[in-house]
Amino acid sequence: MSDFQHFKLFKPYGYLSQFENNQTTRKNKKRLGELFDFPEGTMAIGRLDEDSEGLLFLTTDGQMSQKVRSKRTEKEYYVQVDGAITLAAIERLKKGVEIGIGGEKYLTKNCDAVRLESPPDFPERGKKIRDARHGPTSWVSITLTEGKFRQVKKMTAAVGFPTLRLVRIRIGNEVLESMKPGEVIPVTSFYL
Repeated sequence: MSDFQHFKLFKPYGYLSQFENNQTTRKNKKRLGELFDFPEGTMAIGRLDEDSEGLLFLTTDGQMSQKVRSKRTEKEYYVQVDGAITLAAIERLKKGVEIGIGGEKYLTKNCDAVRLESPPDFPERGKKIRDARHGPTSWVSITLTEGKFRQVKKMTAAVGFPTLRLVRIRIGNEVLESMKPGEVIPVTSFYL
């Protein structure tokens, strides 16, 4: 029996994927430790930006972190983009697009990308996206096995449809399902 503890979290909008303040510029930011009484040594596996939402794993087992971040583990995102995304843009996403990572050009790997026919049924976000009078938006599902810094947002911008909202719905075989923002579920293991 392992003494390690694992958690699934629906990371809400406006939270940093960290526990401690190790930056002087982000003193008033919300952190994961405000959502639940996590045991000492808990770490987020991977990250979601402050303005991104969705499924995040937390663990006290550093080895588990390596497995989840593996290139074999799929991560699926539902992404609301500015404008009615075209089939041509979806095809470009699938084949890989050039983005900037650390000042260098990077060609993303092939991925699965599908336009969603209807918006997903997520709870309202804490901060309003925008009004319909600013033009149409659409939703796309993007599934990756890599995870570069702000990769999904850079990919949608590269094909001309900037990201307005990003929600990770799946990591491996673990899914967000009906979790609510801020909800934490202790689990015995992650099913990747």
